[in-house]
Amino acid sequence: MVGFLAANGIEETNGNSAFKIGESVAVNEKCFCASLKKDGSTFKSQSPNIGEYADVVAESSISWIDYFLDDFEKETLATAISMGFSEGLVKSLLTNMRSNYEDFGNEMGVIVPAILAKGFDVKLNPVMILIKDNLILSLHTTEVKRFFRLRRYAGTLMKKFPRKMPKSDIITSMLVRIIDENNNRNFEHLLEIEEEGDKLSANLSDSNAPREKLGAQIHDMKHALVVYLSGLWASVDAVNSLRYGDADLLTDDVKLLEKISALVYEVNSHIQLAEHLSEVLASGLEVVQSIYNNQLQVFNNRVALLGGYLAILGTALLVPNTIATALSNPVFELGPKDAPWFINVMIASTIVSTFFAWIIVKKLGLLPKQPD
Repeated sequence: MVGFLAANGIEETNGNSAFKIGESVAVNEKCFCASLKKDGSTFKSQSPNIGEYADVVAESSISWIDYFLDDFEKETLATAISMGFSEGLVKSLLTNMRSNYEDFGNEMGVIVPAILAKGFDVKLNPVMILIKDNLILSLHTTEVKRFFRLRRYAGTLMKKFPRKMPKSDIITSMLVRIIDENNNRNFEHLLEIEEEGDKLSANLSDSNAPREKLGAQIHDMKHALVVYLSGLWASVDAVNSLRYGDADLLTDDVKLLEKISALVYEVNSHIQLAEHLSEVLASGLEVVQSIYNNQLQVFNNRVALLGGYLAILGTALLVPNTIATALSNPVFELGPKDAPWFINVMIASTIVSTFFAWIIVKKLGLLPKQPD
């Protein structure tokens, strides 16, 4: 199966494999393995088949395997069992693929969310990390491309562990590094959401922007922030479970446990940033909405003023028209000699009716008050 590797423009060669970090390169290697051997040397390799590393894991002091899955739900169980993990552990973790933690004593697992954002399209993909005696196995889909930098330096990182360092300390250190790498990639997507929000603000300030599209874009922005924040809260839940779960496979060293606490603190800081961004965007939208409301009020005032003037004009025409209709009745027998006073009556009635109509309309408040 062809996987895709991406990272930072550095080329690395491991045995018969090579990949470039920083650009998408099609390769036949879905699986990466880094091991610290019992003699202190390290091993790194890539392969399309995770089963090739069973012997390597058995002969190593500690190993980290990162494996791409095409279908997370369908392939996770079989892959984990092939590497010696129990069916019960994996099924228990899969009950909540947003965030989960299970400790079975001799094996444990945790699921942390990988946040993927493209514009306002934000998704949460699971990253399952399984741990047993001397193996850390991370499973995720090919869409989650975030451990390439860690793959690059995994061997160097393992060389730094002292020969006499307890295995639980090494496992905890590697686990903290893996989760930290995932968190850092999650944090990067907040900037993308912020940039899209700025574009939306520019559209809102454009009076010619179609209103039917703006409503949908505002909803998408709010939904993106909600999904992003839910992913960060899920990360906090998972890391807190590691910190206070007291798993046998993890360290009891206070300094290493403080590193897990530091992960929680860092995620909480970004939660505050995301919430602040939400408040800023919301306040900006309120300002724009108030501008639109003011424009609508001005338009309504103009319509009301026009209605008031039409009412006055209608009354001014209705009264003389009624008088003229009444005087045109044959009973009054008006002739050409009555034209002068008839015209004077029409003019006077028009002026008087207009004046009284204006007074009445103004008293009833049908004419909007003009701002000072």
